[in-house]
Amino acid sequence: MALYSEHTGKPAAKRVRNGVIIIILILFALATIFPIYFMIMSSFGDPIEAGAANYSLFPTKFTLDSYKFFFDYSEYSYRWLLNSLIVATTVMVSNVFFASLAGYAFSKIKFKGRTVLFTVLLIAMMIPYQVTQVPLYILIVNIFNIQNTYSALILPGLVTVYNIFLAKQFMGSIPGEILECAKIEGCNQFQIYFRIILPLSKTVLAVMAILTFMDSWNTFFWPFLVTNTMDMQTIQVGLKNFRFANTTYFAPMMAGATISALPMFILFFSLQKYFLEGVTVGAVKG
Repeated sequence: MALYSEHTGKPAAKRVRNGVIIIILILFALATIFPIYFMIMSSFGDPIEAGAANYSLFPTKFTLDSYKFFFDYSEYSYRWLLNSLIVATTVMVSNVFFASLAGYAFSKIKFKGRTVLFTVLLIAMMIPYQVTQVPLYILIVNIFNIQNTYSALILPGLVTVYNIFLAKQFMGSIPGEILECAKIEGCNQFQIYFRIILPLSKTVLAVMAILTFMDSWNTFFWPFLVTNTMDMQTIQVGLKNFRFANTTYFAPMMAGATISALPMFILFFSLQKYFLEGVTVGAVKG
């Protein structure tokens, strides 16, 4: 039903209804946008006032000194951004590839134990992420001994169960007749995957890419656990270096946060078309 559909009752009731809906939507929009607005406005503050406890909606003056302070504060400021880019991009690509492969196998290839294995994956998805941190830390640090490396940052997120589930649900809606025709033409499973499944799955792959990149880029706890030198920290962990026991370099920290948000905005708007289509994946059948 459209928001402004004709109301069968009195015109006054229609205006009240639409007015309430508009007010609620505006409040939700403001609540969503306000943290971003506050972050950007605070980043234009003076670094000299960074340690002040007086937070305002508008800086006393607009200056780019806080951005310069962010990059000059540490020799590793650029390295933090590079580390985040390497980790998030690698995790994104690996998830799109491996999760789509697994999704294709679970949805279109019949093999013994498929249902049981997929059920086990779904059960694993229900386990809270925080519960697995201790055994995962012991595995990475004590057994594999790869702490403070790119491998430690990347390996735990190479593929996620959620992305496998998302790919499986989408690829299950692809007509099997198309695959049968490809098999008649002599295509093997990998040719079907690369030439048919991937082109038809651009929507869900874009959704997976956006969500995975954002999750990996914004992750703080795991990089904080497995890195012990500043040169291997990601941007989210690096921002904590602007906070001390008695003061906080607030404006430069907000400048760094603003810079760290740019890649996510670029990725989202570049894949916005596919993302908006993908939010309805699985909502309609038939």
